[in-house]
Amino acid sequence: MPKLMVDSSNTEVATRVLTTNLDDFVEIAKALSSDLRVAIFKKLLERPMNVVEIAEMFNIPPSTAAVNIKKLEDANLIRTEMVPGTRGTQKICAAVFSKIIVETGEPVQVHHHDFIEISMPVGHFFDFQVSPTCGIVSDSNIIGELDDPSSFLEPERTNAQLIWFRHGFVEYRFPNRTPPGAKVNNLELMMEVCSEAPLHNPNWPSDITLWINGIEVGTWTSPGDFGGERGVLTPSWWSEVNTQFGLLKTWRVTDQGAFIDGRIISDVTVDDLRLEQASFITVRIGVKPDAINDGGVNLFGRKFGNYETDLVMRLRFTR
Repeated sequence: MPKLMVDSSNTEVATRVLTTNLDDFVEIAKALSSDLRVAIFKKLLERPMNVVEIAEMFNIPPSTAAVNIKKLEDANLIRTEMVPGTRGTQKICAAVFSKIIVETGEPVQVHHHDFIEISMPVGHFFDFQVSPTCGIVSDSNIIGELDDPSSFLEPERTNAQLIWFRHGFVEYRFPNRTPPGAKVNNLELMMEVCSEAPLHNPNWPSDITLWINGIEVGTWTSPGDFGGERGVLTPSWWSEVNTQFGLLKTWRVTDQGAFIDGRIISDVTVDDLRLEQASFITVRIGVKPDAINDGGVNLFGRKFGNYETDLVMRLRFTR
């Protein structure tokens, strides 16, 4: 796992150093394999910028800027944050590291890594326990009745593109496709998610917790519930006064601990999850009964919000 050090030899500006090994450096190298992403990264070393500023600086569409920013973020080279703007919210991007050191180690060991990605529609939950405000919508209509937990039993729920609840949880079962004898060393779960406020409220914190195979991985505090301007993918029939989009968050569990967007949140390791012992992996997303910020959950599908993605699990393993 990459290590962070601060080099204070320069008395004017501290250098944030990323120390990594050859295996982990592969993702960093991929992120920096584009001249455009290198140029963006250099500018972000100078100061934080929002997506629109980056698009204008390099004369590219905002969608192109967003795709390249996401690749830098996935490699943990930059950090992004949604903050209030003059109209709605804006994504602020900032560089995390200004120096990268690759340790080769002695001797160098080369492993064959395999990778599995599983996409789970948000309506394909296996279990739930929710209370109002709550509801389910597809890309074309409301499913069941609003604020009626029994709507989560409707057969049409599998078409859901947005689900929300103020208290409780939803639980999914991902097929465990790890080959026999292989060892998982990295589990990632990506989702577009935010708090659940009546209509919407950008200042509505919620402590959203993730459990995997019954193990509490950690909690992330969503800053709010975002609306007032239409999400990129949100259908036109859904009023702008309602929730429109969330934040794209990546949870990661390794042999070094659990992280969200590169920031450690607990000491739970991938071995604690007992991934090799069952044919499926349970994923529970919810708000604990004793949460300090019990602001609920919105989960977005690939046809709602700002990101064309369902819940996505990635498993990296060695044979």
